[in-house]
Amino acid sequence: MVPVEIAYDGSMLTENQQEALYELVDAARYMDKIFQRQVYNKNVTIKMVLQAGKNPDYPVLLEYFDLCFGPFDRLENNKPFINLDTPKPPGANFYPEDMKREEFEQWVQQHPQEKDSFESNFTVVRREDQRLIAIPYSQAYREELNPAHDLLKNAAELVENESLKTYLNSRAEAFLSNDYFQSDMDWMDLNGNRIEIVIGPYEVYEDKLFGYKASFEAFVTLVDPVESEKLHRVSQYLKEMEHNLPIPEEYMNTKRGSASPIVVVQEVFNAGDAKSGIQTTAFNLPNDERVRQARGSKKVMLKNIARAKFDKCWIPIVEEVIQPDILHFVKFDAYFNHVLMHEMSHGMGPGFIMKNGQETSVNIELQETYPTIEEAKADILGLYNTQFLINKGFLPDSLETQTYVTYLGGIFRSVRFGITSAHGGANAIEYNYIKEKGGFEYDPDSGTFGVNLKKIKGAVRNLAHDLLMIEAKGDYKASRDFIGKYRYLPEEIQNALDRLINVPIDIRPVYVIEKEMEQNRL
Repeated sequence: MVPVEIAYDGSMLTENQQEALYELVDAARYMDKIFQRQVYNKNVTIKMVLQAGKNPDYPVLLEYFDLCFGPFDRLENNKPFINLDTPKPPGANFYPEDMKREEFEQWVQQHPQEKDSFESNFTVVRREDQRLIAIPYSQAYREELNPAHDLLKNAAELVENESLKTYLNSRAEAFLSNDYFQSDMDWMDLNGNRIEIVIGPYEVYEDKLFGYKASFEAFVTLVDPVESEKLHRVSQYLKEMEHNLPIPEEYMNTKRGSASPIVVVQEVFNAGDAKSGIQTTAFNLPNDERVRQARGSKKVMLKNIARAKFDKCWIPIVEEVIQPDILHFVKFDAYFNHVLMHEMSHGMGPGFIMKNGQETSVNIELQETYPTIEEAKADILGLYNTQFLINKGFLPDSLETQTYVTYLGGIFRSVRFGITSAHGGANAIEYNYIKEKGGFEYDPDSGTFGVNLKKIKGAVRNLAHDLLMIEAKGDYKASRDFIGKYRYLPEEIQNALDRLINVPIDIRPVYVIEKEMEQNRL
């Protein structure tokens, strides 16, 4: 990974806002500590050995350990890079390491009154006296959450914006109560503030056993008001895009909240799950379907991170793998727009569904397959909805070819993360499906790839339909079968990846604010 300095412009911050920003970074650092514990039950011990040991290789191993939040290589399908006797547990450290799916399911079946707590996003499951118990995060991680609570309270005292003050206070209380609903609602209501932060347990990708348990993370950012207003106009088409989805109307989700704030920001600092491995360029939160039903979801675009990744990683890749005659169609605006549409599309399609006469949710029904299917859905709907906005005249016609070619180049960047990751696996699925339908083409003589503009639109529509229907029906078997069929690396992709050995896989942010805080506190 190539180190990239991530600076920020604090010239528009008041003295109190600047101090609040420092408090928020300190709070975010506790998310690093919690996530390290969530990933693997031996992480704390391993890190202590790497820090104290005399082996000359330990400093390098420690640096990579911090990047991966553990001894498992996130860029190589979680293979151990430190001598270990066992592979990474599929349930990370959310469950007993030796617990099988069957034990969990049997316990819940025999103790139905404990189903909600066991399947909660905000509990860890432990074995105690021959029985399984669910422990709230507020109890399991109180050593970190208590000081994080205090830091958020301190920041709330410093900021002037009432909506930000409300969110920081309610999120601080959520750390102690283990109830994140109201603070998620308050986060959706943030407005007019220069500082944009989200902190707490959100994504469930680390839990590959069931996809239930949320990992702690934080994004500390500053709002770019000009870019945010420009992109806010896209949200006015959300209802039309929902009704344009290629599925029967009975499966469309027209009950989610219509609000869909879009915020473009400059990242100042990130932590926890957000920092591990590959850096994200955008996120779409909250994940609580109750909040999405009431308020929709918020899309936050990290433009400085996106630009750094495009310049340092994307361009060197496409110059190697994309057919030369279409290379000029690769554009940053097309890339950034697809990231935007990807994040918007997470909030579209089925959320709460009916199955066997009972209301449930897509993520509960699809279990560990949900992250991969959902990421593929968001990618493909990102293309599908971009085409919709082009057809509506909202986006320029010139963006059409640029979008498909730039997206193809992006697949090679994503699958380098490993196809067992949600994003990497989703991109492998997308490539193989679209290639099967004729939307992508491969030239074996040059080893380069192209787009068939006559076929790709139909391929995208068909793939969007298939993914949405898996979610709409909560069909776990269909989800597993679909992933089993399309999640693999064909020979031509592997050969292309082999040629990218000298291209950075991703950026490694070096945050200026950390150095600044160290100097100010000397």
